[in-house]
Amino acid sequence: MKRIAIDRSKCIGCLTCVSACIVFRDAPDSCNRVVIDSLNKAAPIFCRHCSKPECVYTCMTGAMSIDTGSGFIMYNSEKCTKCCMCVMACPYGVLKQDRMGSELIMKCDMCADREAGPACVEKCPMGAIELVEVAV
Repeated sequence: MKRIAIDRSKCIGCLTCVSACIVFRDAPDSCNRVVIDSLNKAAPIFCRHCSKPECVYTCMTGAMSIDTGSGFIMYNSEKCTKCCMCVMACPYGVLKQDRMGSELIMKCDMCADREAGPACVEKCPMGAIELVEVAV
């Protein structure tokens, strides 16, 4: 299975990955973000598409689900009741509500509809974000 891997030593906090997410999705907010950690270094935050996803287990409506083909955690906004149980359950603090008022969950889908793969991986000028094969 393919997953996003981040080399924090290469990240300069330029936010190109965040911009790429916004542009590809044509959305007012991104599914990823970059924060500054306690050592004053850039810390990119991306969905890990966990093998045991707490967001899926706590979602009462089935809005969060595991895609059986790719293993990616997918979000269906039409099933979402905006209860934010998935946001509270994520042990990595990745999920968030759209800051622009829709209250929908901003959830990375690995740019599943994009032939070239995740836009953040393609656009990172430092090569800090890669798509790697991982064992399940």
